[in-house]
Amino acid sequence: MRTPPRNSRLTFAVFLLCALLSSCSAPDKPPASTDNLRRGLGGEPFTLDPAGAADAFTTQVVRDLYEGLTRESPSGAAIPGIASSWDIDATGTQYTFHIRANAHWSNGKPLRAADFVTAWRRVVDPKQDSAVADNLRLIRGAAAIISGKATPDTLGVAAPADDVLVVTLERPAPYLPEVLTHSAAFPIYSEKSARAHDPAESVTNGPYVLSHWQNGGSIKLKKNAAYWDAANVHIATIDYEFASDETSQYARYRADQLDVTDNVPMSAIPDFQKDRARELVTAPYLATAYYGFNLAARPLANNVKLRQALSMAIDRKRLVASFGFGEPPAYGFIPPGVWNYQQQSLPWKDLSDEARIAEAQRLYREAGYSSQSPLRLRVLYNSNVVIKRTAIMIASMWKETLGIDTELTEQEFRAFLVTRHDKTQWDVARFSWVADFDDASNFLDILRSNSSNNDEGYANPAYDALLDAAARTADPAARSHLLESAEKMALDDYPITPLYHFVSKRLVKPYITGVQPTPLDHVPSSALTIQPH
Repeated sequence: MRTPPRNSRLTFAVFLLCALLSSCSAPDKPPASTDNLRRGLGGEPFTLDPAGAADAFTTQVVRDLYEGLTRESPSGAAIPGIASSWDIDATGTQYTFHIRANAHWSNGKPLRAADFVTAWRRVVDPKQDSAVADNLRLIRGAAAIISGKATPDTLGVAAPADDVLVVTLERPAPYLPEVLTHSAAFPIYSEKSARAHDPAESVTNGPYVLSHWQNGGSIKLKKNAAYWDAANVHIATIDYEFASDETSQYARYRADQLDVTDNVPMSAIPDFQKDRARELVTAPYLATAYYGFNLAARPLANNVKLRQALSMAIDRKRLVASFGFGEPPAYGFIPPGVWNYQQQSLPWKDLSDEARIAEAQRLYREAGYSSQSPLRLRVLYNSNVVIKRTAIMIASMWKETLGIDTELTEQEFRAFLVTRHDKTQWDVARFSWVADFDDASNFLDILRSNSSNNDEGYANPAYDALLDAAARTADPAARSHLLESAEKMALDDYPITPLYHFVSKRLVKPYITGVQPTPLDHVPSSALTIQPH
């Protein structure tokens, strides 16, 4: 939770207490201005560079600052963005995008097709170490470049004219327009501007531009007058207030210091469901929370029985019952509702609790551990009330079922993003994956042996081969079968253990209109309006 200014600590504490008591009524005053939106953000962005936007908090802000060739409709479909239209050749492997004549950078200079070429080559360049490079893997040459076997200038993207971008794929991918809504495909003005935290140096092409960044506190954006669709952007400024503590956001919302939150504490549900249901906005979306196992070192490396025992000892139904939002327990990595895909599950999903626990205990003993020689684990997670409660509950389950001693390490989100890559500091880490586009490959690709998102260190050539075969397969049914086989293989290897699938939840003041979460839980600020009272 962000420490409030010194002169407001007492006031903040009063608001926090009021928010937690059901007898307190919410002020819900009309907005002071219809020109400024105050949004809660559950963590501080790691960067504003599209090439580094690998987490939900960073992506939320970056999507307000930049726009790609395509953008998302509320239903999740790809619609024209910086490209007014596109053509596909007969092979389905070459797309020609037509850049809008009125597309400009925030400094007023025209946006050119070459700006996309520069940005995409930068993303796939191994020197950049971009966590979102895999999203461009379907472009010809990208896989070889990412693995260091080819140079970035061999990427299958060209700008024959300032307003024409030609993209050549390795094989047909009808979902390419959806992929290009992701930040990995955003253009950049220059590497310096993309990395800038200073508004004077930041140049973007989306609905908003950077106005101010207070480290640890907030980010302020202002409307980009040079944006091609500026006439349909109705709010002049956006304040993103960082608050990893759900209770903190809720208190600010009840005190009329926030107009929109990005999470809701469980304690608030009864009051809002009963009296203010209109303000509670929930929706299923394509995301999974999971624990990743460190496969680079003992005790979990080369011990699949131990990893399976840890997974089986977790009572997922009891876990999600503590949340209260209807999150489904996860027995597979890919969530329900993904296009052209049959959900896969761990084979013991339907065992009784007694049988599940007995099998976990048997595997634990066979892995070489007992009450006399217990396992000790270090679990890493980022600061968040639900995530912390989950970690405590799972540690308790492991203790009571298997006798495991667990050391919990909680870190502020930006620190966690660094530590997660250092496998000397954890045995188990709490991760989540929110889909970048609606396709099973987007989940499964992060477990490729050479993926920048593969923090576990999972390396199975047979798994990679199945994904490669799926990528070469145009027939939807055959492709889905290959992807389903890949997920089943990964579930059998236990590099991760799925915990639960997500439900998005936020509080929205009655005077805010336009909040329609997409299947990927995106709510662009440019789609919102503040109604005057």
